[in-house]
Amino acid sequence: MPFTRIAVREGKPAAYRAALVDGVHRALRHTFNVPEDDIFMVVTEHSAENFFFGRHYLDIERSDDLVMIQITANNTRTLEQKKALYRTIAENLAAQPGVRPQDVFISLVEVLKEDWSFGNGIAQYVV
Repeated sequence: MPFTRIAVREGKPAAYRAALVDGVHRALRHTFNVPEDDIFMVVTEHSAENFFFGRHYLDIERSDDLVMIQITANNTRTLEQKKALYRTIAENLAAQPGVRPQDVFISLVEVLKEDWSFGNGIAQYVV
């Protein structure tokens, strides 16, 4: 059960933001075996004054179209699954809505099963 936050510069149309969600969700389904209806994502838009990033960090040329993706997920995936996730997200977003791979920044935050409550004040994974 991943929870995903996607941050972009303001001004992109709703269809663009929906394509980001779709591309990330398809990658999670393919590489992390996430069920189809397991989708919990938030897209936030930020003004230029509130969107900071290293344009040349690690010799990667980033543009104002940078997409920052933070995925919180259980700490059960292998290194190969993580690499496949990063690659698949970049490929999906390049295909639709047309984000350059250099503009796809991903951070994976791993948590334990007891760190989730899906509702009703219950830790469903550890009950």
